[in-house]
Amino acid sequence: MEIPFTKLHGNGNDFVLIDEYNGTVIPDEMKGQFAALYCDRRFGIGADGILFLSKPTKTADIRMRIFQPDESEAEMCGNGIRCLAKYAYDAGYVRETCTVQTETGVLPVTLRYAKEEFFATIGMGEPKFIRNEIPATGNGEYCEKIGEFTVFAANTGVPHAVVLVDVVDGVDIAVAAPPIRHHRTFLHGANVNFVQKTGDDSIRIRTFERGVEDETLSCGTGATASAAIVHHLGYMKGPVKVDTKGGPLTISFGPDGAKMEGPAATVFSGSIPF
Repeated sequence: MEIPFTKLHGNGNDFVLIDEYNGTVIPDEMKGQFAALYCDRRFGIGADGILFLSKPTKTADIRMRIFQPDESEAEMCGNGIRCLAKYAYDAGYVRETCTVQTETGVLPVTLRYAKEEFFATIGMGEPKFIRNEIPATGNGEYCEKIGEFTVFAANTGVPHAVVLVDVVDGVDIAVAAPPIRHHRTFLHGANVNFVQKTGDDSIRIRTFERGVEDETLSCGTGATASAAIVHHLGYMKGPVKVDTKGGPLTISFGPDGAKMEGPAATVFSGSIPF
């Protein structure tokens, strides 16, 4: 069987999208296996995750599910939503404003093209800092000493650990991140962000992603969590400009919670046997 796919990326955080808007293409029990096979960068297409676009089961315009290279399903993905929204807009499934059902709830999205470049603004909701909402053990807001690092945490759709450092390029992420990602206080594990202040309202981050089990070029929920932590601690008012390895994102805060704005791009389309 030949399966059509589209490859997209948000600031280098890349995804393979499978369109299931008109019916199931990959059975649910095989979606994790499919992700492990085709996320492989040597024997597959290569991606940080597989996006499945379908009709919603709740009140929303479209639904997103994301499966990762380790076969797990992530609750949400900020860069993935931008890529999904771009595909849906180009396919005529949605207009300039839409809603996307994720495993963590329905999120509002505003879309626009500017000089042929696509941008999306995602309503990310209220960042959660209390331990049982991350989820993590203990009471109150999360702040733990793990190894040499002071670690804060927030849930912005998925759990994120945030570490403030002087120079992010001075951190050996392959060594420093796994003990935090797997720390016993994080009940479902956590993504790990190392954050450097670069201006009054700007930061630079590097992110080790749970499920990918490696550093990625960008992470939308990680950018949101990192900006939310520095905002929550009173270091920045916002909007916060977040520089990821793959490009910039803008995180703003208001009565409805955090909003993330950034680009998405289509790379190529094709078909694959499965």
